[in-house]
Amino acid sequence: MDFCRGERETCERIQEVERIYLPFVTLAELRAGFLCGARTLQNERVITRFLNSPRVRTLYADDQTTHHYARLFQQLRGQAPPIPTNDLWIAALVIQHDLTLFARDAHFDHLPQLARL
Repeated sequence: MDFCRGERETCERIQEVERIYLPFVTLAELRAGFLCGARTLQNERVITRFLNSPRVRTLYADDQTTHHYARLFQQLRGQAPPIPTNDLWIAALVIQHDLTLFARDAHFDHLPQLARL
């Protein structure tokens, strides 16, 4: 995670916002990366401390999310390169909850309806 490495812009953004929403997919991807790395326990401690902040909420998919996902999938169908499934779930959650996405992943550039920083 950029903020764990002290990446300036990310740390500033995190300090500025009142609430942080972390999609469950992002959390799963982080934990998968932790398990594949050499600092599993240290990284897990950091993410647990982050998740325990009163400003942080984990977003989970529900029935409404599946409708947003389906519309995004239809919109992007046949597009090359395809957007990874996990990024579609993240985008669906952001749109569903009318949030602004802070991510440097270029896949999200293909979704103009997605509010981004």
